[in-house]
Amino acid sequence: MSTKVMKALRFTEYGPPSVLRIEEVPIPEPGEGEVLVQVKAAAINPSDIRNVAGRFKKTTLPRTPGRDFAGIAIKGALQEGAEVWGSSGNLGIVTDGSHAEYVVVPRETLSLKPKSLSMAQAAAIGVPFITAWASVVNAAQIQPGETLLVIGAAGAVGQAAIQIANWKQARVFGADVRSGPIAGAEAVIDTRTEDLEKWILELTAGKGVDAVFDTVGGLMFEPALRSLRLGGRQVAISSPGNPRVSFNLIDFYHNFSRLLGVDSFGLTSRQIAEIEDELRMGFETGTLKPLTIEAVPFEKAVDAFSRVAVREAKTKQVLSFDGKRG
Repeated sequence: MSTKVMKALRFTEYGPPSVLRIEEVPIPEPGEGEVLVQVKAAAINPSDIRNVAGRFKKTTLPRTPGRDFAGIAIKGALQEGAEVWGSSGNLGIVTDGSHAEYVVVPRETLSLKPKSLSMAQAAAIGVPFITAWASVVNAAQIQPGETLLVIGAAGAVGQAAIQIANWKQARVFGADVRSGPIAGAEAVIDTRTEDLEKWILELTAGKGVDAVFDTVGGLMFEPALRSLRLGGRQVAISSPGNPRVSFNLIDFYHNFSRLLGVDSFGLTSRQIAEIEDELRMGFETGTLKPLTIEAVPFEKAVDAFSRVAVREAKTKQVLSFDGKRG
């Protein structure tokens, strides 16, 4: 490489996106079992906003945020020039993340980039699809012919979950705080104006759904739980605002319901790699489709963070690197 420094998005204090700065820092060196990746694109996730805001106990400063990326292997435990994508719960928290021109990651957390996807599209797979797979396939163990209710269906994780459930030949119903159809969902409810439990019972002839994937929590938690059939299972991944929820415990155990929690930050590198390889097959066969994205020049990273933070971004924000350095 012709230079020993790189541009990286950094924060030295917690706060809103305005605390972020693009700085020049040394290019990191890969250790044993690690790979130096030249980042071509890196997605911004809601968890990146929370990380910069100081919501994660394990984050140390100064730090470069970013969990998801796609790029080219430059040095280390992988063939030089390989096009890869990856994600990690530690990136941007205990190690510097992907919002930089280069990132060092464990070899086992990398997967070959699906040939059908651009770098920017591949960079947006990570957190949404890995979380959805860990929830719908690994935790809920959705089966062909079963019914799945996705709460927060219009979000990136919700859309990924719908695609994965369709792949597994399940029937999918969506719920969100916006109206209109959602690709892959048999029916969609606007939870601002309609009764979720009543709607689900009508759709399922009074039985309820086999599984719920709740990406929202909070006020939606209990209505979702009441939408389960006898012996149904609900997967929870989030509860912004007040983390405490309440529900009727007697109804819960009379229904033989099961409640499962999934935390994408807790997945090991090996677990992530296994999911990535499953997903790559889905994308390469065309069964899975990339999310709608907006590629943003790296120089505009702080602006992109700000739009995500205030929910102004209508599509997934992906930082794009011109690749001229290095």
